[in-house]
Amino acid sequence: MGEFQDVFLPDEAKAIRNEFLRIKDNIYLDHAGTTLYPESLIDISSEMLKKHLFCNPHTSKLTGDLIDQARYRILQHFNTDASEYAVVFVANATAALKIVGECFDFGENANNGGAFYYCQENHTSVLGMRELVRTNRLHVLTKDEILKNLNISKNIDIEKSGALSDDDDQMKSNSLIAFSAQCNFSGYKMPLDTIKSIQKHGLAVRGTKIRGDEQQDNGVANNFYVCLDCASFVATNLLDLRKYKPDFCCISFYKMFGFPTGVGALLVSKRGQSVLHKQYYGGGTVNTAMSRQDFHQKRPNFSTRFEDGTLQFLTIVALLDSFRALERLVPPTNEQLSVQRISLHVYRLAKYCYESLASLQHSNGAKLIKFYNHNGYEDITLQGGIVTFNVLHDNGTYVGFAEVACIAAVHNVLIRTGCFCNPGACQWFLHLSNGDIRKQFEAGHVCSDYTDLVDGLPTGAVRMSFGYMTRIEDVDKAVTMIRDCYRTTAAERLRIMESKKLPDALRQIPKRLRPKLKRICIYPIKSCSAFEVATEWALTNTGLKYDRNWMIVDVNGMALTQKHYTRLCLLKPIINLDKGVLELRFPNMRTMQVPLEMEDAKLGKRVESTFCQTKVCNDLVEGLDCGEEVGAWLSDCLETSALRLLRQNAERRRTPDGVTKDISLANQGQFLLVNSTSVRWLAHKVEVEREPLEHTIDRFRANLIMETASAFEENEFEEISVGGVNFKVDGFCTRCQMICINQHNGQKTNEPLRTIAREFGGKIRFGVYLSIQDLSQQKSSIISCSEKVIIKKKLKSMQY
Repeated sequence: MGEFQDVFLPDEAKAIRNEFLRIKDNIYLDHAGTTLYPESLIDISSEMLKKHLFCNPHTSKLTGDLIDQARYRILQHFNTDASEYAVVFVANATAALKIVGECFDFGENANNGGAFYYCQENHTSVLGMRELVRTNRLHVLTKDEILKNLNISKNIDIEKSGALSDDDDQMKSNSLIAFSAQCNFSGYKMPLDTIKSIQKHGLAVRGTKIRGDEQQDNGVANNFYVCLDCASFVATNLLDLRKYKPDFCCISFYKMFGFPTGVGALLVSKRGQSVLHKQYYGGGTVNTAMSRQDFHQKRPNFSTRFEDGTLQFLTIVALLDSFRALERLVPPTNEQLSVQRISLHVYRLAKYCYESLASLQHSNGAKLIKFYNHNGYEDITLQGGIVTFNVLHDNGTYVGFAEVACIAAVHNVLIRTGCFCNPGACQWFLHLSNGDIRKQFEAGHVCSDYTDLVDGLPTGAVRMSFGYMTRIEDVDKAVTMIRDCYRTTAAERLRIMESKKLPDALRQIPKRLRPKLKRICIYPIKSCSAFEVATEWALTNTGLKYDRNWMIVDVNGMALTQKHYTRLCLLKPIINLDKGVLELRFPNMRTMQVPLEMEDAKLGKRVESTFCQTKVCNDLVEGLDCGEEVGAWLSDCLETSALRLLRQNAERRRTPDGVTKDISLANQGQFLLVNSTSVRWLAHKVEVEREPLEHTIDRFRANLIMETASAFEENEFEEISVGGVNFKVDGFCTRCQMICINQHNGQKTNEPLRTIAREFGGKIRFGVYLSIQDLSQQKSSIISCSEKVIIKKKLKSMQY
């Protein structure tokens, strides 16, 4: 564990603890979502509501006066006053951002000059402003591109920077840039000196164009205005508006106090007031309005102009007690204000949590945690009280955040998972391309769901965030939970989850984590394309029915394989049970059909077949020639003369010593099983450009494609039961260059064979062979992906 120095005195810590007794055995670590309200605040607020008669502020001067007091108290908290800023009451920070987006005046030349810029690491509420702003020029900037403004010279070229003297304001259009004071994903604090630099010099970098014409400025200079999303920042940090002067500040008070909800504020500077123009009016926002004539006059007071209808006056009045409660529980000192002490407390907790988690390792020395932050936890001016991460398996693959959420729920730890409504930061930190994002969406992932992994890539992360009521013991318990649960097996974690009652939203997660049979594939013709089973499939004593029952041989009776004829993978056999035929397809060739059973010849006549002999893995195989027509067709497809299609004669296959094997034309085992989770791990280890995961899986030509919670669990399997069918694990599958052939185009590569050899110290094996000893002893002769999977491992039995 790391080191921690408490900010609060023992008496202060005790008083705080007594205000949150309702937490009981829960560990609450989602203060970036909302902090918790002290119990005394509810008592005081409810007593106030019972004691006083609060009427509509349009009726009661008392209510109106209290609302004005709340405005004054808000400005005081942010170290400013009404001469500098106006307070517009709104529902939350999102509503404040919406007003700025709707009402910002980009100037007469907006289509040519005024533009809307926003930081990639932003809440969706900022992204939503794109749909409202009255300009056709939109640009996105990275955090680093915004920070480049701090290095702008004061003598920067006016035309390039877009900065002019105040006397030239009438010649300019107005541009708006929006960014967060603190990222709610990573906890990174944007240096607020950037605000003044942008206002004075414009933007040093114009970012990536999202929408609009190609020309940047079209010869029109711009005033630059800054909209600061403060929702995450002001919850635990001091925003000093005497020192930093953003034009617009957007705030949600529930993040600061926990209560009341449904009230926020838009703080607008005098400078910002000149470019915020509202068209709609309603309620008390006008001095007068006529219904039978198009005439109205808005109120001169700036705040009132934007507060449509009756304000949420009861919650606004409650804000006064919220400020008092905060200062009572965290009293200011001679050196620090209350919120500055809170800032130091949550920062130290985050640093302690980060260092504690960073020390965790798997038994093989691999790191347990992957963090998402920009600068670590060495500077309180750059990092807030948030720790965001993903848990890793011992082979470096990701644990889905939904599983972590389940484990946390079992241990009464309340955390947040996902992207936290910040898709830009999520994409940045998880290194997801635009294509990855679209693929995840097409796979069914949407915001706030528990689709946590798509093709092994995380769709989100785990976030722990802290408030002034968070204790060091809470962090220790959360870290211990991660340590104890994720240095054990996936099966044991699953058993923990299923042993406890989970919240409704998480009940489906354990079911998702159980091993499951995802696909069943057969290869009717040896070394040709796969036929994927749609529903269920019959079994025989040699394996899946019709699996590798046919082979193509040359004039010498030798079986063709992809090692020498890569185009075999383009020959696609389709089994049509209804028609009783094997349908053969090849690009740019007519379709060919042969009977599934040799005695079911065309027109009901018996096919005269000859017996041939060939070799498969040094074993002798007897087959029936499927005829001249299909042989000629194959010769044309593969551009090789005298080819024949043979069907294995019954189930007879003999070794050179004369021993009969219960196996078809497969190389070694009745069934080959591959774990898609292991393939996903391997795909991410391959250093060349990645192909779709399904293509990599198909390279291994498995009969059964299983999915487990972690990679290479199949290496521990001793027996597998799928429904009523029991399989015995016979051993590992040793690989050859066949897996270097892309089964969708026939192209040869060096991968993934090279990566397997590198990662496993020269042992080129991947997947396991299975067998069924006696089908008559099985409960079923049918296999299906819908059946329950039960695993018996080598050391102990574990049912999922």
